[in-house]
Amino acid sequence: MKVVGITGGIGSGKTTACKVFEQLGVPVYYADNRAKELMVNDKVLKDRIVAAFGDEAYINGRLNRAYLAAQVFNSKEKLSVLNGIVHPAVADDFDQWLEQQTSDYVLKEAAILFESGAYQDVDISVLVIAPEQLRIERVMARDGASEEDALRRMKNQWTQERKAKLADHILNNDGSELLIPQVLELHRKFSSK
Repeated sequence: MKVVGITGGIGSGKTTACKVFEQLGVPVYYADNRAKELMVNDKVLKDRIVAAFGDEAYINGRLNRAYLAAQVFNSKEKLSVLNGIVHPAVADDFDQWLEQQTSDYVLKEAAILFESGAYQDVDISVLVIAPEQLRIERVMARDGASEEDALRRMKNQWTQERKAKLADHILNNDGSELLIPQVLELHRKFSSK
């Protein structure tokens, strides 16, 4: 079974693309969502986060997202520490999920597929792209974020240009061409190999 990694900068529309693949019957593992779930439900992971970031990382057993975000988004070193704790747990979880799948291929959606090096563990990589201003507008509308917050979050990810050099396929989600036909074309390619 092939593993297709799909990524894109914040606001690019990678989740929208994944939903189209899901409608075609393709199983999708949402790495970022699973990471959030594991950070709440996996005791070993929780203990490691507390050891690295202090008791403030959780309030009444719930992940203190605001505290952690304030810690990591202003410090590449702390972000690296958090990623070093969370990514191995997500990788193990993905392996367990993958064993249960039976389709020709699966998607592994991850915001930092290239930044984390996880692209080396997939058979094919897909990058969803959109212009920066459109991505900022989407993030502001979706998350109620300010333009400054959206830009700060974007700064923690590689540029689209850097990711494009590593991507096997690119989905253009800027509205100039329809996304669904692009996804259908990739689905045909991935299903026929």
